[in-house]
Amino acid sequence: MATESTPLALPVLPLDDEVVLPGMVVPLDLSDTDVRAAVEAAQAAARSAPGKPRVLLVPRIDGTYAGTGVLGTVEQVGRLADGDPGALIRGRDRVRIGAGTTGPGAALWVEGTRIEESVPDPLPGQVAELVKEYKALATAWLRKRGAWQVVDRVQAIDDVSALADNSGYSPFLSTEQKVALLETADPVARLKLATQQLRDHLAEQDVAESIAKDVQEGVDKQQREFLLRRQLEAVRKELRELNGEQEGEESDDYRARVEAADLPEKVREAALKEVDKLERASDQSPEGSWIRTWLDTVLEMPWNEHTEDAYDIRGAQAVLDAEHAGLQDVKERITEYLAVRKRRAERGLGVVGGRRGGAVLALVGPPGVGKTSLGESVAHAMGRKFVRVALGGVRDEAEIRGHRRTYVGALPGRIVRAIKEAGSMNPVVLLDEIDKVGSDFRGDPSAALLEVLDPAQNHTFRDHYLEVELDLSDVVFLATANVLEAIPEALADRMEIVRLDGYTEDEKVVIARDHLLPRQLERAGLAADEVTLAEGALRRLAGEYTREAGVRNLERSVARLLRKVAAQHELGERELPFTVTEDDLRGLIGRPHHVPESAQDPAERRTSVPGVATGLAVTGAGGDVLYVEASLADPETGAAGLTLTGQLGDVMKESAQIALSFLRSHGAELELPVGDLKDRGAHIHFPAGAVPKDGPSAGVTMTTALASLLSGRLVRTDVAMTGEVSLTGRVLPIGGVKQKLLAAHRAGITTVIIPKRNEPDLDDVPEEVLDKLDVHAVTDVRQVLELALAPAARGAAPEVPVAV
Repeated sequence: MATESTPLALPVLPLDDEVVLPGMVVPLDLSDTDVRAAVEAAQAAARSAPGKPRVLLVPRIDGTYAGTGVLGTVEQVGRLADGDPGALIRGRDRVRIGAGTTGPGAALWVEGTRIEESVPDPLPGQVAELVKEYKALATAWLRKRGAWQVVDRVQAIDDVSALADNSGYSPFLSTEQKVALLETADPVARLKLATQQLRDHLAEQDVAESIAKDVQEGVDKQQREFLLRRQLEAVRKELRELNGEQEGEESDDYRARVEAADLPEKVREAALKEVDKLERASDQSPEGSWIRTWLDTVLEMPWNEHTEDAYDIRGAQAVLDAEHAGLQDVKERITEYLAVRKRRAERGLGVVGGRRGGAVLALVGPPGVGKTSLGESVAHAMGRKFVRVALGGVRDEAEIRGHRRTYVGALPGRIVRAIKEAGSMNPVVLLDEIDKVGSDFRGDPSAALLEVLDPAQNHTFRDHYLEVELDLSDVVFLATANVLEAIPEALADRMEIVRLDGYTEDEKVVIARDHLLPRQLERAGLAADEVTLAEGALRRLAGEYTREAGVRNLERSVARLLRKVAAQHELGERELPFTVTEDDLRGLIGRPHHVPESAQDPAERRTSVPGVATGLAVTGAGGDVLYVEASLADPETGAAGLTLTGQLGDVMKESAQIALSFLRSHGAELELPVGDLKDRGAHIHFPAGAVPKDGPSAGVTMTTALASLLSGRLVRTDVAMTGEVSLTGRVLPIGGVKQKLLAAHRAGITTVIIPKRNEPDLDDVPEEVLDKLDVHAVTDVRQVLELALAPAARGAAPEVPVAV
């Protein structure tokens, strides 16, 4: 604790930005006017009083005096180390500064009260621990500075007040911190403050030393790495000279390559960032090889390469007609695209809203109609590069969007690779078999194709590997598929669907004559004038030896025919040149496989008995003829009811129930013995039982087959039908009219019955097919029965179960 004593009159010695604590001995420069005036005033006062001259050492901060000073005695006056006059002053006691007073000399005199300090003896436990802690901290700090002599001096101090004031020598304390120590009168509190200040300084010093150490280690590492790299460059240079290589032979200067390349601005920025990383990475780092591979891929991309479109619309149309017969819808769409592109280019509208005038078409049709080869013809007609991307069986989303660069062996997706392979940003890309894309735990590739095939957003397509925007808006995408229903709805919505429903017989003959035959003659090693196929032979090959929507099997038959002729010539059995007629086909490649029903013996036709009707269906291979057979069971051997066989779907089963219900309710009107349907079980069978079948379009065919069975009237051999039937006998519209009529034409059918509401679909059917078919559009089942069933006099037959 501290108390105040009798007031003293002392001359003030101001200390600018400096603090002296009791117990400290400091030299002061007498050349300072205030210091000299205070010392001279103290000396003058000491002549009339015993003892050494006394002054009041008061800190003066920014011109303001502190409220507490230190009584100091002038120990000696003389010369300082630099030769200037000076005085050695020792701090004695704290003094509380009071009012000003008068005294000798030019100094400022004030009245002050000495502050008496007292500490209990012995020291309390907490104070003793505080003393111990301060000495430990001070010793640790002094040892770091190498001041071992001072350590002993500090350890010898036992007085709490003197120990606390000893921190005034600490150079790390600020003037404010020393003033706080000066104004703290209680010795214990002052020692606590000094201990806290010393502890904070040591903590800051530890942090600073740790930072300095880390910085030094980093600098040393950089210097070491720099030296090693220079040594490595020197070794490489020596190796190149030893091997006789030129210094610039290896193209490792990626920065120069990037700056010299014609890249879009954002791509250039991304590439330069990667070059910066490459320059900082070591040669042994795996990241370096990843960056090099990425930079090679970016530099190989044709960012600003565009092929000029051939705007000769008539010439493009001639190319398409020369390379493909038929397929008028696709040819018209490509011609329209080129015409629009030409007009946009003439009006400066090549790029609108950041998007160019690309196209996304989906060619949907049965196998063998030329979907894949059509893509190459489109590219040829437009004067563009062509790339085919096979999507059949692709199940990994990364195949479309690419892998992230962090994976070992990462590659860009198939779209980026197609652009790179084409060497231009506007090729024709054929996405083959898009309906065969699958999905599993690796993602859904069809979902990744949504952005690729969306004209509204594919101008900013991002591949996971490149991670830069790629403009696909000028690419013409042609997707091929056999079944439209297998394409996800969202993906199909982004494409313009163009249906290829198959070829007519006349078109097949033209294709075989102009395209298939020349190609197969070359493959068989025959000249064009050595073997000739008569048109009758080609027509019979297309009509009786093959029955398909496309021409793939027709080409195989032509190839087989030419191989047979070539083999016979080599064996000496046939002389060349040779013209193959339709009469020669049986001897060369055997009997025909598909003889039309109309050409068969009447007794061998399927419809030669009541209960068999001819329907039309659409399969993945195009349109096809479908036969429906019906029979009634013996009342003594089976219960009444309906039995359905032929691997039918739920919709087709319901159509059979509707047909049966209609005949039961309208039997009297149609003059049919419907009583048999109550007592005898009905059985409807669709041959080719291994093939799944579904859909409502066989409703009228099943109704006709049951009506034929009940009435005993035969169904006309030359009639085929399609349509959904309702409970009231209405014939409702169905799909696939064009494919079904082409199938009827191929099968030799001459009369076709379709729903009245499907009559507009006849516009899509080729004229040569319609000319050979008698198409009846009906609205009611009664009209179907009138057209399909033969007169009773001609169709009388015993009513027995039919099993064909």
